[in-house]
Amino acid sequence: MSTPEKRRMPPRENLHAGRSLWADERVPILRLAAKLPPRTVDVAIIGGGISGAIAALVLSAAGHEVVVLDRRDPGAGSTIASTAMIQFELDTPLVELSKRIGKAPARRIYRRSLKAVRDLERLIDEHDLKARFVRRDALYIAGNVMGSRALEAEAEARRAIGLPSRFLSAAKTRKRFGIETSAAILSSGSAELDPRRTAIACLHAAQRHGATIVSPAEVLKLECADGEVTLSMKGGDRLVARKVVCATGYEVIAGIPRDQFRMVSSWAIATKPIAPQTFWPTRCLIWEAADPYLYVRTTADDRILVGGEDSGLTSPARRARAIPAKAMTLLRKVSRLLGRDDLAIDYAWGGAFADSPKGLPVLRPLPDLPGVFAILGCGGNGITFSVIAASLVKAWVRNRSAADADLFDGRRR
Repeated sequence: MSTPEKRRMPPRENLHAGRSLWADERVPILRLAAKLPPRTVDVAIIGGGISGAIAALVLSAAGHEVVVLDRRDPGAGSTIASTAMIQFELDTPLVELSKRIGKAPARRIYRRSLKAVRDLERLIDEHDLKARFVRRDALYIAGNVMGSRALEAEAEARRAIGLPSRFLSAAKTRKRFGIETSAAILSSGSAELDPRRTAIACLHAAQRHGATIVSPAEVLKLECADGEVTLSMKGGDRLVARKVVCATGYEVIAGIPRDQFRMVSSWAIATKPIAPQTFWPTRCLIWEAADPYLYVRTTADDRILVGGEDSGLTSPARRARAIPAKAMTLLRKVSRLLGRDDLAIDYAWGGAFADSPKGLPVLRPLPDLPGVFAILGCGGNGITFSVIAASLVKAWVRNRSAADADLFDGRRR
């Protein structure tokens, strides 16, 4: 018998504050189990947010017995604070990422991210998920971090590896989108969706494939021994699984070194609905090469959703107190960007998320906890990384090697 490895789970945290757009939406009710299965299961997934939900669907559809455990209502943690801009473009531009980790791996990461967006659309179509998924172009505009020359070089680097991006001059950006900027990159291959609705839809589909969802169910401790993982629950119950996936969002499990990420805060607003004919052409995603940066998208009910103003603030109380001021800053910025004076805030919220030096996630088995895989999305591509994580987890559960697993294991920092 091997010596067990033990790890306490992270405490519950306030991951968001304010009034999120997604919180008011009515979503289909999940059938939640009150008790744990009495037998050993193939995979236990800790966390019923978007990462855990996608992994649950992919694994259960592949024939694995899956149990999802969430200390909250599924989709009510970090997912409900997401702005859900689905992009292959990372926070770190391809040119800069190539300098930091090498040209070949940087190119592989960008290509894999583009594939992930397409994989997500296929998953939604295959399982008929009511995700409000809409394909969008993305417009990356010049800011105080990247000007015209830098954006032109970035567009050329992408073009050289077949990514669907092209450089736009100031005149072309103004003529096509009515936005005043020195330059931009226009890319296809992005999308927008409703993150909470998507998570719930994935869990419903996973249930159709036999998955069990238990909530509220708080895991206090993991114990790994003899090829199995025992999960000790609040209340005294236990569950034994052959594999465990920690999709705990930004309640980060110990075992991921702190130098691979840092916790930060971001804020978002959603405007009151506006007339559909008054949106910018194509309703593309818009984001800015600036610090702090601004990102903008539309919603299915004709609102403008705006996010940004990221800071190193980590206190939940201070994050909440900052919402009114941050919301007004976001409103001023988007009004100036779009040349409008008729926008009004309807929703405003703030949330915690993880950031990393390269904008890359940590998706890997934990070496000191055999049988445990950790998912930690970093930067602005959380849902894109969730899709990649699910494919890596599927291979890991089957004890197979996964293509590109080396790119996301935390070593390229």
